[in-house]
Amino acid sequence: MIVRTPVLAFLFVMLAAPLQAASEEVRPETPSVLESALETAPVEIDGQLLFRVRGISSFPAAERAEAIRGRIEKVAADPSFPSDGLSAEIVENVTMIMAGEATLMIVSEADARLEHTSRDHLATLNMMRIRRAIDEYRQSRRSDALLKAGLYGAGATALLALVIAVLLVLNRWLDKALSQRLKSRVHAIGIQSFEILRSETIWKAFHGLMRVIGVATIAVSTYAYLHYVLALFPWTHSISNGLFALATGAVEHMGKSVGATIPDLLILGIIYYLAQFVLRRVRHFFDAVEQKRVIFAQFEPEWALPTYKLVRILILAFALIVAYPYIPGSESAAFKGISIFIGLVLSLGSSTAISNLIAGYLMTYRRVFKVGDRVKVGDVTGEVIAVRLQVTHLRTIKNEEVTIPNSQILNGDVTNFSSMAGTRGLILHTTVGIGYETPWRQVEAMLRVAAERTSGVLGEPQPFILLIKLGDFAVTYELNVYIRDPHGIARINADLHRHVLDVFNEYGVQIMTPAYEGDPDEPKVVPRAQWYAAPASSDQRKAG
Repeated sequence: MIVRTPVLAFLFVMLAAPLQAASEEVRPETPSVLESALETAPVEIDGQLLFRVRGISSFPAAERAEAIRGRIEKVAADPSFPSDGLSAEIVENVTMIMAGEATLMIVSEADARLEHTSRDHLATLNMMRIRRAIDEYRQSRRSDALLKAGLYGAGATALLALVIAVLLVLNRWLDKALSQRLKSRVHAIGIQSFEILRSETIWKAFHGLMRVIGVATIAVSTYAYLHYVLALFPWTHSISNGLFALATGAVEHMGKSVGATIPDLLILGIIYYLAQFVLRRVRHFFDAVEQKRVIFAQFEPEWALPTYKLVRILILAFALIVAYPYIPGSESAAFKGISIFIGLVLSLGSSTAISNLIAGYLMTYRRVFKVGDRVKVGDVTGEVIAVRLQVTHLRTIKNEEVTIPNSQILNGDVTNFSSMAGTRGLILHTTVGIGYETPWRQVEAMLRVAAERTSGVLGEPQPFILLIKLGDFAVTYELNVYIRDPHGIARINADLHRHVLDVFNEYGVQIMTPAYEGDPDEPKVVPRAQWYAAPASSDQRKAG
């Protein structure tokens, strides 16, 4: 039995009156900013949305919606009240929707403005929705409807069991069929004899992927089953709607996320292809410079490759700076933290590497040396076999490879034996000490004869002799000869010394180096007959 509640109606009228008075200060065609920002709550019956209602500070929207829902369900649960018995009554400035003598809800002018319609029209629409909800509420709880829903639910359960069984069998069959067809084509991944991924590991990953696909298919089928079965019964219809909203919300969120990143990905793609295009054109240009098809004054062709590497770093750095804001997740705190950490590690650990890198480029443009030159760096003398950005590799005369940091080379002294050898020639020198009793003209003539006999010594420019010291016991002569091959310095020097010894022995002149304090009884010369004493051979006689 439904009882009229005039006190409750009076309270609703009193609550609606202030809203009506406040609304008169605002033009009807323009809702106030406050009303547009008010919170609303849905009124749902068995998971079906009827309408949304607003609230006030003393009666929040959620409490108002719950109160309206409770009164509607109470009326719907009373089969003695016909659904067409609803009526609308106007009291003061509000419209009351009545179920007999019971008030279901009150529609005010503020509610109508929220829906952008008139109060009477909104009351009529809400009354029609309540009437339909009452009919559906009663229809869904009839015994025949519940029996039908139970049969459909049982059928869906049986169908789910069949689908799961079929999926399990199909997954096993598909796994076996693909294994037979692809097993012979799957091989281990490795570099030469080192295996990065074994074939067994690849197969385990493949089987795991097939199991994941099977589980995902079963999960989707179970979700569809729950959504369907829960929607059959009025008490669980709202849960079914919640599952559907959860799935659609996840898909919508993923779609929005992907959609939001598509423009950024397109921009990243454009930046990538533009950078690749510019790098290709720059590489072709510097290739032309290296091949001397393009010539610039004061720019050496061997500078082309290192200059291209430097320009490439600048282009890639510029592209990365431009692309950084468009990288997905670049604004996240984790991404920024990782970036700061990487920058800190590089700044702390790469100071030496950067100094060597800069030194490598400075050496290139200063033309200190090039690959193939014979140089002396500190105490190391050898041929330059590779110039890297960080280090330079030298091969000594003993066939030893020495690696020297570029910063050390830049900060030290470098002697390049090859830079002048091809033009003016490289000067080799050696010294001998001869007694004062030997005429200097004779000594110089003998030194010139020794130079003429030495293979690799140039005739032009001619060798020259310097008297560099008048010592206590001997005069020190310096023989200077020109050569073209800086890599043969050791061999030419050795041959020159051999011929100096031979010539001085031929003419019976004693070399006073090292010095001594007294003259020997016999001159310290080697007789011609003993020039090729053992272990010397006749082959050396012919070579001499």
